[in-house]
Amino acid sequence: MPSIDDQPYTLVIPTRWKDNDVYGHVNNVEYYSYFDTVINTYLIREGGLDIHGGATIGLCVESHCRYDAPLAFPEQVKAGLAVTRLGGSSVRYAVTLFGEGGAAAAEPTWRLAAEGWFVHVFVDRVTRRPTSIPDDLRSALAKLVVGDAA
Repeated sequence: MPSIDDQPYTLVIPTRWKDNDVYGHVNNVEYYSYFDTVINTYLIREGGLDIHGGATIGLCVESHCRYDAPLAFPEQVKAGLAVTRLGGSSVRYAVTLFGEGGAAAAEPTWRLAAEGWFVHVFVDRVTRRPTSIPDDLRSALAKLVVGDAA
């Protein structure tokens, strides 16, 4: 079972009122938004990805999520990010979401809420054809590699 301490990168993401559904928990589609948030925050902050004008962009070609425990507003989510495969033009991320158990305590006890994967193929912005991962992004992604991901 994944642990918050085993994640090479983490990001705390607040849930929003609108994330909850009529059943009183965060709706399943929001989990993919959290995946997108942790991945793109890392790529922009650490890899220098220019989402507005860069020549290379990442497109999602595959994603998967397994739900382990519910999340609910106003809980915080700690998203963990690792790279399990780093190819020439693609990357496969392992994403884990942890819920803020014991929120009243000074230090939350993070519990596993979901885990999944997300695959980006990097493409030329104009042609939408696969292209090599730019050096700055590759260097940033290499810091997240776990296991035999290369």
